[in-house]
Amino acid sequence: MTQPDVSSPYQLDHLRRAAAVKVMIFDVDGVLTDGSLTYGPDGEATKTFNVLDGLGIQLLQKSGVATAIISARQSPIVVRRAADLGIMHVHQGIHDKRIAFAKLLEATGVTAAQCGYIGDDVIDLPLLLQVGFAVTVPTGHPEVQYRAHYVTKAGGGRGAVREVCDMVMRAQGSYEAALAPYFA
Repeated sequence: MTQPDVSSPYQLDHLRRAAAVKVMIFDVDGVLTDGSLTYGPDGEATKTFNVLDGLGIQLLQKSGVATAIISARQSPIVVRRAADLGIMHVHQGIHDKRIAFAKLLEATGVTAAQCGYIGDDVIDLPLLLQVGFAVTVPTGHPEVQYRAHYVTKAGGGRGAVREVCDMVMRAQGSYEAALAPYFA
């Protein structure tokens, strides 16, 4: 496990924080994807997701941590990806992410301190400042990076989500059990 970046006072105890996560929340653009948007000839936007991230989410869910998506953009592709991965809580098209977060807390019965959130831009700050485990990616806005408890080594859409899922499972002691079926 790599050492935290201690340039920010917020990044000193990320493993303790990861251990307390009961719901892990993901932003989409720049986190589950690399942030690129490609438009087809009919104006439809496409996104590319990482399969390593997807399996990480599924393993995290099997270990007992619920997952959610909160995204300011609206996309049927995200609904499809969430369904493929079994993500039950999907909130899209809400620019004030605090509204979606409040609904998620009510639906899951957890506190903000029991949530983790990974986002990359200033629109994510209201949630990153509330959750118990705030994460961003290496290309995240400097204000976000400064306030995050952890900055991933992998980029958005390039394994950052898997890195966080593995970290949460390791911190909670469920990593080995999650991988055990693949060593049988």
